[in-house]
Formats: sequence, C-alpha cells, structure tokens
Amino acid sequence: MAQVLRSIDTRLDGRQAAAWSRKRNRRILNVVMKYAIRRRVLRANPLPKGKESTAVVKTTNAVDKRSLLNPEQAAAILDWIRRRPRGGKRLHAFFATLYYCGPRPEEAVAMRVEDVILSEPDADDQWCELLIHTATPEVGKQWTDTGEIHEQRDLKGRAEGETRTVPGHPALTRILRQHIEDEQLQPDDLLFQGESGGIPAGSVIRRAWRGARKAVLPPHVFESPIGRRVYDNRNTRLTKWLNDGVPPAQVAEWAGNSVAVLLATYARCVDGQMPDLKRRLEAAGDLP
Repeated sequence: MAQVLRSIDTRLDGRQAAAWSRKRNRRILNVVMKYAIRRRVLRANPLPKGKESTAVVKTTNAVDKRSLLNPEQAAAILDWIRRRPRGGKRLHAFFATLYYCGPRPEEAVAMRVEDVILSEPDADDQWCELLIHTATPEVGKQWTDTGEIHEQRDLKGRAEGETRTVPGHPALTRILRQHIEDEQLQPDDLLFQGESGGIPAGSVIRRAWRGARKAVLPPHVFESPIGRRVYDNRNTRLTKWLNDGVPPAQVAEWAGNSVAVLLATYARCVDGQMPDLKRRLEAAGDLP
C-alpha cells in the first residue's frame, strides 16, 4: 500500500504532484477501496486512517498575494494583447472582461451577446451588466458524451439554473461595444469566439496570456507568480473589490462564491485599509 500511495502522489516525470492533486487522488482511491469492500473483494480498507492519511497532504484555499497584478501590469498586458496581430482584439475583449468583472474563464467563454446589457453611448451612466448563467469548462473529447472538447454545466457551486449579474466598469462598456460592432455579432452569438467560430481554445487563451506576460514584464517578474495564470485576473479583481471597501457579501454575490469561501480565499490579500481602521478605533475613544 505504501508503494501505491507513492505512485498516486508522483507525477509521470517523477516529481511530486501538487497538494490538491495528491489529496484528490487519495480521495478517489478511498472510494475505490470502499467499493471493493462492498463487492467483498477486500475485507477492510488498507488505506491509513486518521491524521496519518492527511498529514502529508496540506492544502489551502488562500490566494497567494504574489500572484496579483497591479494596474500598471494589467494595463500593459492587455494593451500588448490588443496589438497582437492574430486575433488580438477578440482576445483583448475576453481578457478585459476577466479583469474588470472577475468571472471564471469557463463562464466567460460561455457568454452570449444577449447576456451583456450595454448603456446607450450618450447615457450618463456608462456601466454595463453581465448576466452569467452557464459554464463550459474544457474537459477533453474523451470525457464528454457529445465528443466535444467543452462541456456545458451550471454555475459552480450553485443550484441548477441559477444566475448572477455582475457590474462592468465603463472602460469595459467601451471595449465590449466596440468588440460587438467590429465582429458584427448578433444577440444569440457567442460573445467571444475563436478564429473559426465557436468557443476559443483554452490553449490559444493560455498561449496569448503567457506571450503577453513575457513581452511586457521584466524577466524576474515574468518568472515570479505575478499573473502567471489566466485565473489570476479573477483573483486580482475580487481582491480589488474587497480592498476598495465593497462589502464581502456583495463581492461574494458578484463572484459566485459563498461569503465563507470568499473570506477564506482572499482575506490575506486585503490590504491598505489599516490607516482607516486605526482612525475608526481611535474615534471610538479610550477608557476614561
């Protein structure tokens, strides 16, 4: 059994797998063992129990502060993507949506034009709204019933058919309005499409993001965790909302998380509020 555990904790290249992968593999193996017991193949579960079973798999939901982008870095990366010769403007609109509204990438690629509510160009309020109701994660052809790379699902951690509305900054309103006009999109079209139509490939999205980081960030910053993953756009936005003083309950609603998960994930990234908190505590007075 020790050899089996070492195998599931090790990648094909011989290095140790990530903590979440090791934890997931052990859970799956435990389910297999329970099934074997029910079928009377085994008399007892040979896996270690109690603290011994989890002592080597320490995981955390907290976001690494080092992965967050500052506004200058985000602007430089988005600008480089916009100028990219091949599909740059389409990808720019996609990444701008991730940065300004914080949806999960699989939620953004599932959006259609009719899911975006844009204000009139001459309106005083230039904020937009995004209706998020579906996710299409990339799972691979061998894992879907249809043979498609993407699988359509309901929102993560939400009841079937549940939706949420997220406000979009006026800057995003301008970007999406121009994007829809340039691509001549119809209301029922996908908002973000690949070169041949349909959902953009995850490999294209990741390659464009990595190329932009490498082009605009200094080498030592590029090698750091800053913005290393496309998902870091979401982490940056949710953290910024919290740092800007948006109530956690509202951020959780926009993000599609529970308040408990939101705080457990992003509480360590909240920064810059200490001077204001000190003033509030001082205003409460001291003992007479």
